[in-house]
Amino acid sequence: MKRKLYTLIAVIALGTLFSCEPVEDRNSLPAITYTEAALNHTEVVTANTLVMTNNDKDVTPYWSITDATGAEIGHFNTNSSSVIIPFKGTYAVTYTAYTRGGALYTQPKTITIAKTDLSSITTDPKWAMLTNGAAGKTWVLNMANPVGWAGLEYPGASGDNWNWFPDYASNSWVMENKDWGEMHFDLNEAYNVSVKQTAIVGTSQTNKSGTFVFDIPNNKLVFNGGVEMLYGGDYYADVSNWTSVHVIKLTETELELGVVRDQSRKGEGKCQIVFRYKPKP
Repeated sequence: MKRKLYTLIAVIALGTLFSCEPVEDRNSLPAITYTEAALNHTEVVTANTLVMTNNDKDVTPYWSITDATGAEIGHFNTNSSSVIIPFKGTYAVTYTAYTRGGALYTQPKTITIAKTDLSSITTDPKWAMLTNGAAGKTWVLNMANPVGWAGLEYPGASGDNWNWFPDYASNSWVMENKDWGEMHFDLNEAYNVSVKQTAIVGTSQTNKSGTFVFDIPNNKLVFNGGVEMLYGGDYYADVSNWTSVHVIKLTETELELGVVRDQSRKGEGKCQIVFRYKPKP
C-alpha cells in the first residue's frame, strides 16, 4: 500500500486546513488515520453494470477503471457512481481515498464482465451509423467536397458559426486527388478503431490501431493508443490535436469531423478544419 500526500488536491477537495493562527510548518498535514482495510467502499458488478459506492463521509473518493491492456476506460469521484461496461473481460478498479492527511491508495480490485452486451450502449442509432456494430464500418474522404472551414461554434445556431464548404471540382487546390487512406470503427469486443493514413507527399501509408471514445451528448470523438483522425491535404502542421475531435455531422452515409486550426503557418485565426467522409464502397 502506497501513501502519497497531495496538499493541493486535499485542500481543493476538503477545504482549507489552515487557520489564521501562525504555525511553525504550514506545509504539514495531519496524519492519515485511515487504513486500506478500514475504508468503507464497495464495487459491485451486475451483468454489464458496475456500481461503486463510498460510505466514508469524511473521505473524497476517486475510482479509476482500466481494461486488461492497462488503458483507462473511465474515472469517477462521486460517492455513488454507476458505469456500463459492454464488453466481456477482466477490468481493474482502483479506489483512492482523499483524506485530511492526503491520498490513501488501495490495491486494484479485479472485476469480471461475463459476456458482451452491446444493447447497453447502442440504444442511440448513432452508434450503428458510425460503427455498424461488431461488423464494423470503414470511412474514406468524400472527394466531391473533402474539406471545409467553419467557426469554432459551428454548427451552433449563433456565435462563431460561419462555414465554407467548397466543392472539389472548382477548388482542387484544397488537396491532391488521391487515395488518402481509410478509417475503420467497430464494436467487436472493444471500441476498436484503425486508421490507414497516406503521406502528404507520395503514396506511402501508415497503419495504426487503437480504441476510441464516442461521447454522443457532447458531439466528441476521441482516438486512443496513438491513433489520429484520417485527414487529407497539407493541413497537418496547422493543428496541434488530431485525437480529440468534434463530430459535426453523422448519418448513415455522411460523417463530418472538425479539428481546431490553432497553429496556422500562415498566421490565420483559429477555426475548425472540417473533413467530410463517406462509407467505403
